[in-house]
Amino acid sequence: MIPVAGDRRRPPASFLPPMTSTDANLQLFDRARAVIPGGVNSPVRAFKAVGGTPRFIARAQGAYMWDAAGQRYIDYIGSWGPMILGHGHPAVIDAVQRAVTEGLSFGAPTAREIELAEAILALVPSMEMVRLVSSGTEAAMSALRLARGATGRKHIVKFEGCYHGHADALLVKAGSGLATFGNPTSAGVPPEVVQHTLVLEYNNVQQLEEAFALHGHDIACLMIEAIAGNMNFVRAAPEFARRCRELCTQHGALLVFDEVMTGFRVGLQGAQGVLGITPDLTVLGKVIGGGMPLAAFGGPRAIMEQLAPMGPVYQAGTLSGNPVATACGLATLKEIAKPGFYEALATKTRTLVDGLQAAAAAEGVPFSADCEGGMFGFFLLPELPQNYTAVMKSDNARFNALFHGLLDRGVYIAPALYEAGFVSSAHTDADIDATVAAAREIFRTLQKQ
Repeated sequence: MIPVAGDRRRPPASFLPPMTSTDANLQLFDRARAVIPGGVNSPVRAFKAVGGTPRFIARAQGAYMWDAAGQRYIDYIGSWGPMILGHGHPAVIDAVQRAVTEGLSFGAPTAREIELAEAILALVPSMEMVRLVSSGTEAAMSALRLARGATGRKHIVKFEGCYHGHADALLVKAGSGLATFGNPTSAGVPPEVVQHTLVLEYNNVQQLEEAFALHGHDIACLMIEAIAGNMNFVRAAPEFARRCRELCTQHGALLVFDEVMTGFRVGLQGAQGVLGITPDLTVLGKVIGGGMPLAAFGGPRAIMEQLAPMGPVYQAGTLSGNPVATACGLATLKEIAKPGFYEALATKTRTLVDGLQAAAAAEGVPFSADCEGGMFGFFLLPELPQNYTAVMKSDNARFNALFHGLLDRGVYIAPALYEAGFVSSAHTDADIDATVAAAREIFRTLQKQ
């Protein structure tokens, strides 16, 4: 029943006992599970991997979020990456408010779409043209179709542990043997849909070379997170990244960098700038929307002109280039392009990572961590893993204890072992110090287990 004002069957709020954070969130979770599958609209939010009750966020500002009961958290999720300026940055809010007064959606082109496209292209040298869409999944799916259309080939290569959205052809796990085609990882994806998807081990040069030796003549593209953020934080080794580029060039396949997470997050030119590798197509999302639903894919003019209405590869979207989303994204890009922004952000992130490593070492807890720009990851392992199989050796039970220990102390990290974390320009030295101090307390407990 929907409560109504003046409902006398409910006692006045002043007569009710104080509601704890758990109580308030549990009530919302129970309501959500009655009307939304699993109570969430994206699976990781359900806390299924870590147990417990998900926090329903009521508001956010700067580096903080508050849940339904008013509990404040230092936020290291940042909406899974977009909030590089923190929540509610004045310049972004002002741009969005002005855009809202002009109209929410037109289904027709706007000048701001051009401005955002020009801003993206000015910052990413590998791209000469860009198409705006509404989500990272849509961008990756469209880039894949474009690669197949431009090359006239069927096969695609991806890597275990890299996530490129939930398009059918990309929901694939590794096959049963070396350089074999993959198997669906979701119900509802027929085997026939993924029969042309080849799943390889990340950072395995030998397997990469064998795959191209066997199938190179029919590989349309290789898609990769050059710094993977969906098996926590794992870098492509420089040699591995170079071989991806060389083999694609040698065999006429397109190299696609999925930079939905890393684009404008690890640096102004993304992971491709960090590695010094030029992809043929780039998939962007998260930061370029500033928190609004906006993503993009782009590359050289000759490839991008294969898209409709110029070419035979069809792609369309009612809300693509939405005027409010483009205002949000453009304002965000203007702020992060200011001199010194990334140097300051990287320093904050490095301070956090170094602090966590020192705290774990002091308590004798196996721990390794890495970061780039405003993105970081850590593992309860003595050394940084190089692929998904190694990531899987991390201690789930200890991670869950660390997650809930931090949450109880007002620090919100991703509720899953396999997700990267994010620092914003709004985080202060005091936030980082408080986070490290909270982690040290928990590491001391873990060491005794």
